[in-house]
Amino acid sequence: MLFKLFLLLEKTLMLLPASMRKGFFSLLARTGYLISSRYKKVSHQNLDFLFNNTLTQEKKEEITRYAFKNLAFNFLHAMELRRMSKEDLQKKITIDNIEAVDRVHREGRAVIYVTTHYSSWELGGASIGAFIEPLIAVYKKMKNQKYETWLLQARDRFGNISMEKTSVVKPLVKNIKNGLACGLLIDTNINEKEGLIINFMGKTLRQTSTPAFLARKFNAAIIPVTIRTDDEQNYTLMLFDEIKVDCTEDAAADILKATQAQADWLGNLIREEPKFWFWLHRRFKNDHPEIYS
Repeated sequence: MLFKLFLLLEKTLMLLPASMRKGFFSLLARTGYLISSRYKKVSHQNLDFLFNNTLTQEKKEEITRYAFKNLAFNFLHAMELRRMSKEDLQKKITIDNIEAVDRVHREGRAVIYVTTHYSSWELGGASIGAFIEPLIAVYKKMKNQKYETWLLQARDRFGNISMEKTSVVKPLVKNIKNGLACGLLIDTNINEKEGLIINFMGKTLRQTSTPAFLARKFNAAIIPVTIRTDDEQNYTLMLFDEIKVDCTEDAAADILKATQAQADWLGNLIREEPKFWFWLHRRFKNDHPEIYS
């Protein structure tokens, strides 16, 4: 029943002008910020942890307010993507440094897009599929299966294929061998069996080593990618140069080095424009549970 009401709300909102939808989700974000002390606290804890308690209270509140807004807009973008044409999406997106991918394609290698929860990740993933190449997007199973189906319809609208992480290994390997792309998140909380210890903005942290492992084993290229905006209307999809993976006799060292390079890339993004990252989740709860006490 609740999901049917949600679909009715979606249908109603999509009949409105885009500016009104944007205003509605901005209002939701402001309301969420005002009433959600729990997630405001998590955001401040994350900011204090990564920035060593150097940010003023005013700055933390500014970043946290934007984090609520950014989350709301990602939800809006998923809703709009479900009905958006490629031409409509193209009006929103500018692609920077497509040459990084072209170089890899000329070499006949597959691309592993390293992604993160930064700015409009929903538009970013869809834009890769629409304007560069379809990819296998690995995701974590959601509790609400109806909402999961709804969201994946948006993410896969322009050719991407979403695969749940617990059953993705064999098809992922098969597709990389065949030169097809995949997209892997590197900024989610993971357990000790899933990653390597790296230095992230001066903190010890576990991060997935899957991109480096796959790139090394199958001669694929790790291309970091993110998206940003100045006006929340026009977005730039930013492709970065390949993170090389060494292939020496010490495989573990090669994978660790490339995994650390990915962490350095993300850390630099956050330092430069911290407001775009998703501060509202307990990213560090397994490695540093004390910060959330």
